[in-house]
Amino acid sequence: MHVRVTFVAAARNASLLAERFEDDRPLDQAAWDQVLHVAQQLLPLAASELRYCSPTPRSRATGDALGYSPLVQLALRDCDMGRWRGFTLGEAMAREPQAVDAWLADPRAAPHGGESLLSFISRVGGWLDTRPAEEGCRIVAVAEPSVIRAVLVYALKAPPATYWNLDVHPLSTTTLTGRAGYWNLRFDGVAPLPTRA
Repeated sequence: MHVRVTFVAAARNASLLAERFEDDRPLDQAAWDQVLHVAQQLLPLAASELRYCSPTPRSRATGDALGYSPLVQLALRDCDMGRWRGFTLGEAMAREPQAVDAWLADPRAAPHGGESLLSFISRVGGWLDTRPAEEGCRIVAVAEPSVIRAVLVYALKAPPATYWNLDVHPLSTTTLTGRAGYWNLRFDGVAPLPTRA
């Protein structure tokens, strides 16, 4: 049974100077402006039979602003970073350099007391493989870039370390077609965002 799952990366705040682990701040005005700028291009995805989102405020707001009325999926939450939640990578490194090194080097490591990279990839991959859908069903899911990176590693059956080499831009779309365990990737591109003066 083949389905098409299009992931839309949640809008990002302009004030986000450094990416924080499990950042749950809502969209700021600059992010809202970006969503409105690309809404016309992404609105057709609202016709998808199933519409989902990560539980973050940014993902929910992006999905709602695009007219998707998405259903929150806990399996699409960001990686559980334990005691590093809310830290930047630099802040975690300043406090626990050896633990960060271990976490970056070993996908099974969870020195922060949360979820390992391998567990995160498996969780979101399990969500992808268990989508209840009819043949030809179209699904859209608004998620944090980290979640989309994990899904791509899973779908491509790539080594977990590949996660660190993927870059997902805000409001970009990526489509997977196929079925559980057999996914094909289509790069849809990045919706052009307005430049700042």
